[in-house]
Amino acid sequence: MPENDINLYPGSDRVAERRRFILNPKSAFRKMRGLSDDDLVLLLGHRAPGSKYESVHPSLDELNFPEDPIKYLVEPTAGARAGDKFRYLQMTDSVYFSPLTPWFRARLYHSRYRGIDTLMYAGRELLEARERDLEKCAKEQLETELFDPARTSVRGITVHGHSLRLDENGMMFDARQRCMYDEKSGEVIYTKDQQVKLMDRPVSVGKPMDEGELKDRAIVYRPDTVSYRGAEIWDVMDNLFDHIIIGSFDPDLNVEDFKEKMRREDEKGR
Repeated sequence: MPENDINLYPGSDRVAERRRFILNPKSAFRKMRGLSDDDLVLLLGHRAPGSKYESVHPSLDELNFPEDPIKYLVEPTAGARAGDKFRYLQMTDSVYFSPLTPWFRARLYHSRYRGIDTLMYAGRELLEARERDLEKCAKEQLETELFDPARTSVRGITVHGHSLRLDENGMMFDARQRCMYDEKSGEVIYTKDQQVKLMDRPVSVGKPMDEGELKDRAIVYRPDTVSYRGAEIWDVMDNLFDHIIIGSFDPDLNVEDFKEKMRREDEKGR
């Protein structure tokens, strides 16, 4: 493991390596499909393609701020400098080998993107940012290996379906039917934006990955990828519980002695 990557994620198994690669802000994700700027704007549904960005304040260059050293230390994002409104993107990830999971998206967003806010739910992740910054973040995700058209979905509302069975084409259930699998082209086609509004034209997000490739890129420990019990993260989490949870109740506690005592008591109980 490279020395500068050691704190990104522990372990040397392929799931740990995949997690470490995704969390590294210097990683260049493999581009797997192309999405035009107009197609992206249609999917997000916040403005019409070609229209101007709406703003909540004048550009920073036009504002007369009091002298503040922070503005010389922190470079504003393009959206913040222009005064863009805050917009959102919400992604749903299937439990069946989606390239990302909601909780891991939060870590990715915070390690890779500036000027964002994110909120995690059981099956989806909300990303908020200034509009032109959000479009940049969304484009990187939708065009690269971070997105699979069948196991990942753009859903602003009615997001349920991440834990339901896949259909005959490997597609995740969507009660609002925003997208469909086109058997002729083998691509996934969106006809509605994330707010379930019919778009002026369909938008293709490319072909789904096959099952083998999805498993190779999986970031979840499970029996058919890498066993969690044999992963280094298990030891790391065990160590955290020992020294934070147990130690917090008794800072002078000898953890090893305590574990040995608990082991003996457990044997007596049997």
